[in-house]
Amino acid sequence: MSNDTKISISDHFTYKKLIKFTLPTIVMMIFTSIYGVVDGIFVSNLVGDEAFAAVNLIMPVLMIPGAVGFMFGTGGSAIVSKTLGENKKDTANRYFSMLICIEIISGIILTVTGLFILEPVTYLLGADKTLAPYCIEYGWIIFIGLVPFILQNSFQSFMITANKPTFGLIVSLASGFSNMILDFLFVYIMKEGVAGAAWASVLSQCVGAFVPLFYFLSNNKSLLRLVKTKFELKPILKACTNGSSEMVTNLSFSVVNMMYNMQLMKYAGKDGVTAYGIIMYVGFIFVGIYLGYSVGTAPLTGYNYGAGNTKELKNLLGKSIRLLAVSAFVLTLLAELSSEFLAGIFVSYDKGLMRMTANAIRIYSMSYLIGWINIYASSFFTALNDGLSSAVISFLRIFLFQISMVLLLPLWLGLNGIWAAIIAAETLSLFVSLTLIIKNRKKYGYGG
Repeated sequence: MSNDTKISISDHFTYKKLIKFTLPTIVMMIFTSIYGVVDGIFVSNLVGDEAFAAVNLIMPVLMIPGAVGFMFGTGGSAIVSKTLGENKKDTANRYFSMLICIEIISGIILTVTGLFILEPVTYLLGADKTLAPYCIEYGWIIFIGLVPFILQNSFQSFMITANKPTFGLIVSLASGFSNMILDFLFVYIMKEGVAGAAWASVLSQCVGAFVPLFYFLSNNKSLLRLVKTKFELKPILKACTNGSSEMVTNLSFSVVNMMYNMQLMKYAGKDGVTAYGIIMYVGFIFVGIYLGYSVGTAPLTGYNYGAGNTKELKNLLGKSIRLLAVSAFVLTLLAELSSEFLAGIFVSYDKGLMRMTANAIRIYSMSYLIGWINIYASSFFTALNDGLSSAVISFLRIFLFQISMVLLLPLWLGLNGIWAAIIAAETLSLFVSLTLIIKNRKKYGYGG
């Protein structure tokens, strides 16, 4: 019997059940991050540090359209989970199908727009004649694969809502292994450079998008299925509102990364951009645990909110805080102890750059002690269909606080101020998250 049939989103969750239910999503997030890391390793070690710096320079722009997938995935799954909790399965399937259609249409529009603006944006970011060709070549291919990228991001949430987290993990693993194999083939064997890495990413995303698409089109045994639908404005707007925090998070994250890169070009040149790119690759793995757990528990929160089960909401919140707090301590310690090893994976060929990167990882990793509660709080409010509270946390945390700190701290601390900006931003966000959790405890019943 599979894990999916043993545990239902309507169950009462103990620590063991919570870990067992969320583990596939956590592993999925970690593995997704790892195959992103593999991209970086291949480009850095086989194509060169200039190509690696170029990919990291243009990457924030390429991630912006993917925010659509996160918005409809998280915001839509909150609506669908709540509707399932209200025992309206046909309506839930109709909403689910409508949102997938909107994602495909949005992806096509964003692809055309992205291809049109790619070159001017590349130079606006500060790319010189050496980096710009790499940026444009990589960006064109990634934009061509935008629709599967959006669908893959969305299906990560909907698979959990469908009570099929293990199947979601299998799809993610298949996508990840595809990426690794294709990286080896295109970059190492065929010597296709950044274009090879880009095509490896696009083709692997097709696996993560089209396997779930065909699954939900079939007569499957999950809670969800793609059916004939129509466009309804109210649930669309509700999905956008619910998912606005994830949209804000991803958009803000991209803008913040651009600001980091601009500051790093000023203080450390392309070596600084390379070091920051490595931090991001490493951070995706560590923060992926927080994200995986938060995404994994969101349907549980949404279902129990829809069912009016406030006792279980309180149980989920309390256990989640304790589990994540322990994880934060372990992950921070692990990052601090492994900083030189992690830096060496990417840039062992340049000892000076490796030392800079290891130092940056040690400073940046202190944010893992604090950031978990902000990530979980934002996801928690999204699952409660409170898009405003979630968006406030995300906007302040990612956009306002980080941009302010990355501009101000280097004035006093130089390059180390850029690495420490995230610590200050997460600390300020912590107070916002705690305030909103305490303020809304009676409204949603999880504090009673």
